[in-house]
Amino acid sequence: MSRATGFQGRIPMLERDQVSPEVGAIYDALLQQRGVVPNMFKTVANIPALAQGIAAFLKPMVGDGALPGWYKELVAVRVCFLHRFEYGLKAHSLSARQKGASDGQIEGLADFEHGPFTEAEKIGFRYADRLHVSPAQIDDAFYATVKSVYNDLQILELTAVAAAFEFFPRLVDGLRIPLTPAPGSAR
Repeated sequence: MSRATGFQGRIPMLERDQVSPEVGAIYDALLQQRGVVPNMFKTVANIPALAQGIAAFLKPMVGDGALPGWYKELVAVRVCFLHRFEYGLKAHSLSARQKGASDGQIEGLADFEHGPFTEAEKIGFRYADRLHVSPAQIDDAFYATVKSVYNDLQILELTAVAAAFEFFPRLVDGLRIPLTPAPGSAR
């Protein structure tokens, strides 16, 4: 869904001076990390506990862990692509770049089978694609393939990232949250 950045969503977006100190700390961290506070956070800030919960949920989800953060961001971008979720494509492409993914990798996600990825990375994208269709698509034979290249902790992270980015398109598009301006641009 394409929306101009000047569009106001269904729920008011709160600026830094309108939020609690705890949410303000999230804004400050996002501004430092990404160069911009995403409009999704400006919207969920209306419920401080929700903003804090989403921030806490996302930190290990797309940060370095058993899998590198740049790869988990690429998985997020892939799921956003499957949803035709422009907001997430823009936000997580930027985050993937900031964490070390190349432009070629980001652009290659639409047709990852022919993109600049290792076989293990492709298996991870196939896993996300199957989970997107239905968890039943991850049958025992396919899971054995995944298990041949990823350990339990990596599979857990891969599953969590792919599943999480099934949720965010519904939250953002359901509330019609506008695209976040690029870092450094006016509001």
